[in-house]
Amino acid sequence: MTDASIAPGIPERRGPGWYLWWLITCQRGRCAAGAALGSAWMVGLTLPPFVLSRAVDDGLEPGRAGELAGWCAVLLGAGVVNAWLAIMRHRTMTRARLDAVFRTAQVVVAHATRLGATLPRRVEAGEVVTIGFGDAAAMADTLTITGPGVGAVVAYGVVAVFLLSVSWLLAVVVLLGVPLFALSVGPLLGRLQGVQMAYREQQGGLAARFGDIVGGLRVLGGLGGKQVYAERYRRDSQALQAQGYRVAAVTSWIGALGVGLPMLFLAVVTWLAARMAAQGAITVGELVAVYGYVAVLVVPVSFFVEGGSDLSRGLVAARRLLRFLDLEPDAADPTAGADAPGPPSVLRDPASGVEVAPGKLTALVSARPSQAAAVIDRLGRFTETAATWGVVRLDSIALEQVRGRILVADSEAELFAGTLREVVAGRRERSNEAVSWAVRAAMADDITLGLRDGLDSPIDAQGRNLSGGQRQRIRLVRALLADPEVLLAVEPTSALDAHTEAAVAARLRVVREGRTTVVTSTSPLLLDQADVVYYLVGGELAAAGRHQELLRGQPGYRRLVSRGAEGGTDPDGPGQPTRQAVR
Repeated sequence: MTDASIAPGIPERRGPGWYLWWLITCQRGRCAAGAALGSAWMVGLTLPPFVLSRAVDDGLEPGRAGELAGWCAVLLGAGVVNAWLAIMRHRTMTRARLDAVFRTAQVVVAHATRLGATLPRRVEAGEVVTIGFGDAAAMADTLTITGPGVGAVVAYGVVAVFLLSVSWLLAVVVLLGVPLFALSVGPLLGRLQGVQMAYREQQGGLAARFGDIVGGLRVLGGLGGKQVYAERYRRDSQALQAQGYRVAAVTSWIGALGVGLPMLFLAVVTWLAARMAAQGAITVGELVAVYGYVAVLVVPVSFFVEGGSDLSRGLVAARRLLRFLDLEPDAADPTAGADAPGPPSVLRDPASGVEVAPGKLTALVSARPSQAAAVIDRLGRFTETAATWGVVRLDSIALEQVRGRILVADSEAELFAGTLREVVAGRRERSNEAVSWAVRAAMADDITLGLRDGLDSPIDAQGRNLSGGQRQRIRLVRALLADPEVLLAVEPTSALDAHTEAAVAARLRVVREGRTTVVTSTSPLLLDQADVVYYLVGGELAAAGRHQELLRGQPGYRRLVSRGAEGGTDPDGPGQPTRQAVR
């Protein structure tokens, strides 16, 4: 198997067939050994018919018990050797397939890491998992062709030679019959590839829709849209089921032909050989040998059909993998570009009109949280942006410098499995004092006290053993512990109760004193701590000032942050506030 510490190499991306060939060339020795063992095993399958024929013709004569015993011993030895060859062939090919699976998984993970923030906007998480595991396994199965697949070809040639020594007619029937049977399955393999590709496309689309429904379930419930989306999902799942039946229909025909055609072939050749034996053209022992040879050919023919089916599925899987590998990150090379400004500088987003002064706590307020989050994405360079940092365009600065000094803390950011200390520390070693300081600042003391082993307690992937409010505070601990020059936080207190939120807001202002901090929120408790609040309407600046000033001068702002207590019109609709100069 592939050592996890070894890089998977540079995959071949010229086409799906080239990628499968790359998986083979990455382990030439193992595939060659599998081909040799597979060939020896299948050739070994042809020895028992020959030995039986000699035992019948030579050993069943009166007075030849010794020869019969000798041939029986040879048969036993051939069986033991072939069993060992079968074990080694299977072990070698299993390792080859596992290497291909893990190598592809490493390729997928490496490219997902390279895509960074581009990934969730371009591909659903479920699709990445399916490619990295399901499709990887389908591609790995095609390596069977290099082992018993090669052996099947060799065995076919050996059987043809043996039959030539018995009867040229039987040899011609076998030499022509096997390729014709294999070719008869070809159109079905092409059909299988087409229906499988359509099935995978629909499966990916349905998985994406399911993720959207789960992610927005609370919103859909509030809008009364759960039934509408449930009906759409039900309709799409039924269409996927129908497509699955089409895949199964083609697969069942291929399986039936893979079993039925060799049996039919065996019956035809056995009938011809029996007639020849009855006519005295061949001996009884040769009849037994012919039956054994053709029965052995059932295995190679089955491998031909199975290999073709595996290749069809592997090409479909490789095509989807290459489509994923063709995705490019939105940002350029992380080390190329201009230098970031030396001293703390103003961040400007011309698309919204927001200007973030260095060393201040700035808040963004919008009736549509996604519009405020979009400003954060532009200021953090997680999407296309015309924002400037000082006098330099943000997208012209080396990405490595941007990531090193500007941190975007998303309220839905992933929490990886590990101890609580590892979850909040990130890639750097943190002292107990630093971790404890960040825990207190985020009002997360109760979390550490409530866990059995405190900071050394295990946290499940995505923080599944924590509540929503606890996960949010753990994310805030992680962001504060990173102590970036610029912290851009999306809804950092949305899941907290009022008491905890007020304490977090007050502590956030203290611990980030003198550092640039931007938060998106509609909470009066957090907005009251901000040095400046930007009120956005339609994603653009409508007013700016202190929280109390906007409450007095902007009815739309007042209705929004008071959670509609005063009623009134939609702050983004008619009656929206007039623009004010940025303070």
